[in-house]
Amino acid sequence: MRTPSFSLTAARTVLATASILTCIAAQAATITIQSRDAAGFGFNDPTPVAPVGGNNGTTLGQQRMNVYRYVADIWERNLQSNVTITVSAGWEALNCTATSATLGSAGAWNIWNNFPGGKPNTWYPAALANKLAGVNLTNGIPDDGTGYGNVDIKTQFNVNLGQPNCLAGSSFYLGLDGNAGGQVNFAATLLHELGHGLGFSVVSVQTSTGYRISATGSGYVANGGLPSVWEEFMYDNTAKKSWLNMTSAERRVSAINPLGLAWTGANSVAGASILRSQPILKAAAPTGVLPVISYTASTFGPTLPAVASLGALATITPQDGEIGPGCEPFNAANVAAVRGKVPIISRGACGFAVKVKNAQNAGAVGVLLANNVAGDVAPGGTDPTVTIPSAGITQAAGDALKAAVAAAKPYGTRSQPGVVIASLATDPTRKAGADSLGRPLLYTPATLAPGSSVSHWDVTASPNLLMEPSINSDLTLSVSPPQDLTLPLLKDIGW
Repeated sequence: MRTPSFSLTAARTVLATASILTCIAAQAATITIQSRDAAGFGFNDPTPVAPVGGNNGTTLGQQRMNVYRYVADIWERNLQSNVTITVSAGWEALNCTATSATLGSAGAWNIWNNFPGGKPNTWYPAALANKLAGVNLTNGIPDDGTGYGNVDIKTQFNVNLGQPNCLAGSSFYLGLDGNAGGQVNFAATLLHELGHGLGFSVVSVQTSTGYRISATGSGYVANGGLPSVWEEFMYDNTAKKSWLNMTSAERRVSAINPLGLAWTGANSVAGASILRSQPILKAAAPTGVLPVISYTASTFGPTLPAVASLGALATITPQDGEIGPGCEPFNAANVAAVRGKVPIISRGACGFAVKVKNAQNAGAVGVLLANNVAGDVAPGGTDPTVTIPSAGITQAAGDALKAAVAAAKPYGTRSQPGVVIASLATDPTRKAGADSLGRPLLYTPATLAPGSSVSHWDVTASPNLLMEPSINSDLTLSVSPPQDLTLPLLKDIGW
């Protein structure tokens, strides 16, 4: 049975307990890459290029394949299997606009159940199923007309990235040193996508109404009535149930329960000790006027310090002709309101970096970007000219901050205006990206994001993790602690 793929989307507006299974093989994995690109295209593109970041390929196609081999080698060093993992790799014209683009997608080409070494009546992605069975389960099965034969994982990446109509100016960086700057790091993107193909995904069919749910909501019909190996490890803290024990209706709710779905696998929970203390925002003066608020730093602009004074908060008012809050250069009234302060600006209509740059040009010293729907927000984007810090907060937190600013009264001397001064701190009792028990959280935004919801770590994780739904600029090419939690999760499901 074919599985859905999982995609990474980049944009300037928004930049995926079973018993421990016995490993049959102790040898390092072998990954074979099969290019399906035509002559002169993709991996075969003859365009001359200069070496970059340790990649000494002399043509565009060769550099692309060098990155692919480099990333495959990383996975080989981290996995064990006596069955070769075969990947079909290609470049395609994926969805694009001038300001957003699908970077790529990947998934297991087959899924299997009821094979030797696996948990009974449970779906597994092909590469993992082969590893547990100790044989290539696809051998001997006639080609279904797709031409992929014994392929375990299929990947595709956006060949037009960086062109004027496809996230203009932000092409793939093909270096191996991580110095992508304003470009998209292809090595990190590929490492992420191969993680999905190896098993970092729900596996089950996804729909507009949930996961593993038929069009009528009747349950397991789409996948033959069977769960995936993931589902026993997915625990909803609101329903107090694992997905394995939920009804279809409960899974639909759980998939859009922000910060509510934890991963309980022992390897990942142990690895979650790498997560930092939860960053919080609180009132420095007047004290007590604000709730303690969690925030997620933006992926652009300077880094927010863990502990510091942020500044006096401010709000902006609607401007004539604007497409959304903060999307146009500030008028005189808003310039006066934000100069030397930190405005709270709601999400919507334009990119986060656009809003921050307009606030910066108006004299703001920082920006808080409030979500316009329920749930957390991780502001993404690219603008190297942004020099002030910014962070994302929930819609409820934004409303509370705006109300506090509106209600602020003068304090101290008569010459001081009524302001609320916010400061940054950390909560040592909580981990960023984990629940109260220290279990890492899966990505469950209030609006279902097909291809991203449930099959990624949550965007509140700090440090940023490889398997979040966006590729962050500070990622290393590690898949294990102390940098990352990808390998612990794969070990939880059987790797």
